[in-house]
Amino acid sequence: MAKFYTQLDDYLRQFIAEQKVFFTATAPFSGRINLSPKGIDTFRCIDRKTVAYLDLTGSGNETAAHLYENGRMTIMFCSFAEKPLILRLYGNGQVIGPKDPEWSKFYSLFNPLPGERQIIVLNINSAQTSCGFGVPIFEFKESRPTLKEWTDNKGEEGIFDYWREKNQTSIDGLPTRILENR
Repeated sequence: MAKFYTQLDDYLRQFIAEQKVFFTATAPFSGRINLSPKGIDTFRCIDRKTVAYLDLTGSGNETAAHLYENGRMTIMFCSFAEKPLILRLYGNGQVIGPKDPEWSKFYSLFNPLPGERQIIVLNINSAQTSCGFGVPIFEFKESRPTLKEWTDNKGEEGIFDYWREKNQTSIDGLPTRILENR
């Protein structure tokens, strides 16, 4: 049975800390819905109503574009371990770039990683758990080194060039403001 929460309790915060992958979902008012898997050690519970993740350079920047347009966001965790559980966090997201006054407050919570693009903060309106009985059991092997290697090979200037070429607008043409926040 699904259960709703107004904030994260200690059990849910511990569950989040144990997960190796999470999924973010955003959508513009008109256009494609974006659902994106995230990994590496980039997620933090700030308090019972606030979470954040360090967003790394990727093929697109849909989340930022959608959040600037309307702020709606869902983050989902699902257990691939023996005990099943799915957790969805619903709320309003915010994009924090290096020029934002809040950058240093949030950035200090993360380990520096190559290709850091922005920090995404979610102010939680509600959380929901569900059974997860249909999710298969998987064993975590390791994080992929590919993104770090790709970013290291591009170098800082190469990453900026990539942002200019690939990350300034969403696939539906919405602005991501990636270069404004630098």
